[in-house]
Amino acid sequence: MKTVKQIEIKSGMSVGELVREMEAAGVLGAGKIGEASKIVAEMFGDPRCTVFLTLAGPLVPGGLRKIIANLLEGGYVDVIVTTGANLVHDMVESLGFKHYRGTFKADDKVLKDEEIGRIGDVYIEQKAFQGLEDWLYKVFDELPSEMKRRISITDLLTEIGRRLPDKNSILATAARKGVPIICPAFLDSIAGFHLWMYGQDGKINVDPLLDVSRLMDKVYEADKAGIIILGGGVPKHFALFANTFREGVDLAVQITMDRPEPGGLSGATLEEAISWSKVKPEGKAVTVICDVTIAFPLIVAAALEYVEMNKIGSTSH
Repeated sequence: MKTVKQIEIKSGMSVGELVREMEAAGVLGAGKIGEASKIVAEMFGDPRCTVFLTLAGPLVPGGLRKIIANLLEGGYVDVIVTTGANLVHDMVESLGFKHYRGTFKADDKVLKDEEIGRIGDVYIEQKAFQGLEDWLYKVFDELPSEMKRRISITDLLTEIGRRLPDKNSILATAARKGVPIICPAFLDSIAGFHLWMYGQDGKINVDPLLDVSRLMDKVYEADKAGIIILGGGVPKHFALFANTFREGVDLAVQITMDRPEPGGLSGATLEEAISWSKVKPEGKAVTVICDVTIAFPLIVAAALEYVEMNKIGSTSH
């Protein structure tokens, strides 16, 4: 048996050094974060590995927007599967609106009167979504008629990304780098309902089967597949189920606060995923029970440092 190494904190140590201390301890949440950082480093450092990143929960409002955009810019992520909400919040940030620090103890009746929406302890002014509505209709109008006869959500998001004034956004960076953003539940968002309203007179025809084809192309092209699951929900299932067609992913990291006992997918362990051929039995996988806004920055920082330190292959996929 290996002994538990006591974590040692030193002045001036890097995030990677801290996480390696957590990995050396090897138990409980610290051990899981350490293990996850090594698996993510393997994904990032192996040019043969197609990396799927799934996003659920208020990740952009929670401050993770630049981390995700920088991973796209660095060539570390090959496919994003996300909720529509994170894309909406990326768009409003690109249009100059901001998310504000609030409180869980808010008087929501007062916030409603002040036209402020609350996400946990994050506030956003409703005028942000009014601005988004005006901007989106202009984008929809600009699309070529031929494109609007049959378009995938993925291609629509690429066109949106190309037109965003903030080139550092997730959507803009993905469009520039040629990374598909798959959003199977796009209609379950403010932008999705605006798309529905715009399409009432037949100006645009969205074909969701085209999005499945884009995702499956990435699955079938992968020599090796890795997945980083932030939260759970539809993005988790959509990306994992697609990978059953290659008998599962080779590497997997999940960060969630949900528990497996109720039987919901967001809390389902990656061990359970093996039974569905979503994760290969011989693959490397770890579930980290933690707030994504805590664990993901630590894991990414440590993984990038580990890749650089060990010069593990190329950082471009």
